[in-house]
Amino acid sequence: MNTQEMMRILDGIARERRIDKQVLIRDLEQAMVSAARKYYNTLDAEEFTCQLDPVNGQLNLTRHGEPLDITPEGLGRIAAQTFKQVMIQRFRDDERASVLDEFSKRVGEIVTGTVQRYEGGALIVSIDRAEAFMPRSEQIPGEQFQAGDRVRCLLLDVRDVGNQVKIVLSRSHPDFIKRLFEVEVPEVTERIIEIKAMAREAGYRTKIAVASIDSKVDAVGACVGVRGSRIKNIVDELNGEKIDIVRWNESSQILIQNALKPAEVEEISLCFELGRATVVVRDDQLSLAIGKRGQNVRLAARLTGWDVDILTPEEFQKGLDILQQTLTAVEGITDEMVDRLAALGMISVFDIEEVGADVLVNELQLTEETAAKALELAAARAKEVAEQQQRDREEAERRKREDEGAAARLLAGDVPAGEAAAAAILGGGGVSVERVEGDGSGRVEVTSADESRAADILGGGAGSN
Repeated sequence: MNTQEMMRILDGIARERRIDKQVLIRDLEQAMVSAARKYYNTLDAEEFTCQLDPVNGQLNLTRHGEPLDITPEGLGRIAAQTFKQVMIQRFRDDERASVLDEFSKRVGEIVTGTVQRYEGGALIVSIDRAEAFMPRSEQIPGEQFQAGDRVRCLLLDVRDVGNQVKIVLSRSHPDFIKRLFEVEVPEVTERIIEIKAMAREAGYRTKIAVASIDSKVDAVGACVGVRGSRIKNIVDELNGEKIDIVRWNESSQILIQNALKPAEVEEISLCFELGRATVVVRDDQLSLAIGKRGQNVRLAARLTGWDVDILTPEEFQKGLDILQQTLTAVEGITDEMVDRLAALGMISVFDIEEVGADVLVNELQLTEETAAKALELAAARAKEVAEQQQRDREEAERRKREDEGAAARLLAGDVPAGEAAAAAILGGGGVSVERVEGDGSGRVEVTSADESRAADILGGGAGSN
């Protein structure tokens, strides 16, 4: 056996696999002991010992303390095969332990790897000397990679599973954006700027609240960078995901107002009993405050930790009026008491039903009998209001279906163009449809209520042109 060659191989394995050379030497010694036990057909674990000279690579095998002048080749084919198998298995175990130890220390860091393939929806990425995987749930929706692409990920978790180490990566986790800010914004790394809260819907939008411990440093401006240079690098890494940087404030009202931007907020009413914030915005700001598919208000709620309800001034006032009418019908409850409840964030009969009678007793100093009666009336009125809201929604859906049907008939040519034009002249509000006339296109509006008036103007019946 070429001992010098063996030592060179050990050195190479130790460097490439990042395994302590002394661990590999112990593995060789144990493999030699296993081979000797196989050759002599003994089960005594203490019968043989082996030591490897780290200088010349000589294996010194002893039996009951007596030296044995024998090499792995001299033990025979079966024992030599045992030596080989034990050595390989122990080397693999050492490498697995080394990978587990190394990557466990790096959990939470950003790592860069090379895409290998997709496997059952999971993305397999080669990182350094190990293979990691990114489950579908940790991928950004809509992102696709090709083999050989470089990808930056968050090292989310490292698991020891049986005979392998599973390294879990993520690009959808909120901490991924935190680490990107630490890379791009030195003030975040130096803890001059602190990331207080974050809410994310991966691939679509993220809201992040920041605060500065140095009054001379503007937290939002530092995160955005000169002409948006810093935030642009992060957005590009996330393939265009929108990022709203919100200025942190200890006041919940101010924080909620900041979190709902770009919408302008008129008033915010906080109910600590329910953990709910009622936000009043103008009609022209309503869709902006809610956001596409409710995304803006949903992220604001997660960022601030409050349930956020968005109302127009009319809806807010209507809820207060119903609450006042309901409660003041109970003897012993005055307008001032209702105003006090409103100041505590309880602005509808639904809120009274939810908080219960104990709050009325404690906050308004009502008797239990009066509070119970008020709660009973509020619950009954809340049921009526809910039923009315359901009817209104059904009516709105019915009208929408009718408008869509009218639009479809007009596009199909079932409704005479003259009637549609007359309806447009009369300013009738309904469904907006498109029709092509020659080279151009125009928009007309038609409603069933205007059909007869259009026909009268045109001097014909329902089928006049």
